[in-house]
Amino acid sequence: MSRHQRVEEAIRKEVSLIIHDELKDPRIGFITITRVELTGDLRSAKVFYSVLGKEEEHKKTRLALDSALGYIRSLVAQRINLRIATELMLKEDHSTEYSVRIEEVLNQIKEIDEPKKGLRKRKKI
Repeated sequence: MSRHQRVEEAIRKEVSLIIHDELKDPRIGFITITRVELTGDLRSAKVFYSVLGKEEEHKKTRLALDSALGYIRSLVAQRINLRIATELMLKEDHSTEYSVRIEEVLNQIKEIDEPKKGLRKRKKI
């Protein structure tokens, strides 16, 4: 694993720990840090997160994270020894919701298609 990948993983782990263990904001819902994309010079990182819940939960969590971003950045800088504190940008990751929706559609197609297969089999007999 390269240094770049190790720093990305360390940032992901630390941000996750900070959000779950140290932020006491009730607006933060069930959140998962999905991945981190770090620039080559390690100066800035996009931290992707997903939130479980309805749109209102997403908005509340976004507001809470935006207000705590400076605090999160300072703790990450203290815990990860880099010459320059990495600038963090939080972005919501919708890939989990997208994959759940795809699975729902596939299940609906399967439910519609199964009775048709049963009819075809009966005709062959």
